[in-house]
Amino acid sequence: MGIENAKTAVAYARERESGRGNRTKRATVKRLLAASLAAAAVGVCVASSADANPNTAGGNTATTHATSSSTAHAKAAEKGRPVEVIDIRLDNDQHAETDLGPAGPSLGDFNSFSGWAVKDGRRIGLGAGSCKTVHIEGKKSTTQCLITVELDRGSVTMQSLATKGATELDMAVTGGTGAYNGARGIARYWAIGTPDECMQLRLLR
Repeated sequence: MGIENAKTAVAYARERESGRGNRTKRATVKRLLAASLAAAAVGVCVASSADANPNTAGGNTATTHATSSSTAHAKAAEKGRPVEVIDIRLDNDQHAETDLGPAGPSLGDFNSFSGWAVKDGRRIGLGAGSCKTVHIEGKKSTTQCLITVELDRGSVTMQSLATKGATELDMAVTGGTGAYNGARGIARYWAIGTPDECMQLRLLR
């Protein structure tokens, strides 16, 4: 009877240990899954030496991954339609802000900017645009942005409202020229205004 009780106690201890192990594994899996979902909730520019700026020693590269929820909605809208995806790193080149009217933020203020489109370590075009302040609410300024990106096979135009200072933005593709004549889709920007800025074009065909 004592031996049987001892065996039962050992078996019970092993079962509990196994249960703890399984719970630990489940917790680890949940943490990994949560981390994956968190990463999928926002657009991420991933550094890669393959896209280094050819004019800057040791420059960082960026490849856009369309993992944001907004891009997921875009994919749903694209279902059943051919989509061309173009990932680009943006090498910001020139920027200027024009303060009109009273000093400080006011309607009509705008900024102009341009930068090189880089892919696989080479420049494939030039992007340029401007954003004009169209609404002010407290410290929040909303701008209307228009951008054109000139690529090897033609240009792509886009526009949207944007909160000044935002680091991520979805823009509606409004048209294009050359191979992109009549283009429609979404342009997704990440890390705006930083050395890691990048964009993904999702063009409906």
